[in-house]
Amino acid sequence: MKFWDSSAVVPLLVAEPTTRHLLQLLEADKGLTVWWATPVECASAIARRERDEALATRDSNVALERLRALQSYWVEINPTAKVRDSAVRLLRTHPLRSSDSLQLAAAMVAAEDEPSTLGFVCLDERLKTAAQREGFTVAP
Repeated sequence: MKFWDSSAVVPLLVAEPTTRHLLQLLEADKGLTVWWATPVECASAIARRERDEALATRDSNVALERLRALQSYWVEINPTAKVRDSAVRLLRTHPLRSSDSLQLAAAMVAAEDEPSTLGFVCLDERLKTAAQREGFTVAP
């Protein structure tokens, strides 16, 4: 089964209220471009849920296995001076956390500084707002 099979509604990592919609977006595009630190951020979110007992250890392990497998499907934006410099500018422009500024800066690099050419998928409201203000089409 592919990770983006929305008919099965198998979550990419863990089930969320938006899982079906996000899988439909992925199925329509079949392409993922992510920031280099995305696996760390995902592992952090999974671990936090496990510590908070919102995710069983077994389910946490499955999510981490899915994360490792998913990495072979995406294109990764590596840390560069351009990403760093863009992240610093974004921090001065938008009320973002440093990790979110790096995510958005990586998207700017992926879009070759033409954000209207690339969709931006995000569930964080502050990051969504900043991405929209930078010119990305944001979903959901």
